[in-house]
Amino acid sequence: MSTDLYPEESNKIIGLAMQAHTELGYGFREKTYENAIVVLLKKHGIAYSQQTNFPIIFHGEKIDEFIPDLIIYGKIIVDVKTIDQITNTEIGQMLNYLKVTGHKLAIIINCKNKKLEVRRVIRSSHT
Repeated sequence: MSTDLYPEESNKIIGLAMQAHTELGYGFREKTYENAIVVLLKKHGIAYSQQTNFPIIFHGEKIDEFIPDLIIYGKIIVDVKTIDQITNTEIGQMLNYLKVTGHKLAIIINCKNKKLEVRRVIRSSHT
């Protein structure tokens, strides 16, 4: 699958995250940045849902749930972090979230440091 999946939409999301990070600065909680991005999404008239619940079903029973920070444009999962750096653990988590939701693209946004860190995660057609 191309790394150019939803390029216009993902570039807009990243741009808004950069704006929120630039205006707020670094050092706040994840929720602060998530809510700032929501304010900008509203301002730009971009469709989103926040904290939507996705049950994880195993043998017909709910065994857990996934609650992504944001789903933007109805198809891109956005997870806001304040961690030292994005690692394979976060990427693996996003791949599982993509599998649970059926979406193809997730964006991890790490606001902890002076420079915003962004990672796109794409679900292959094999998962």
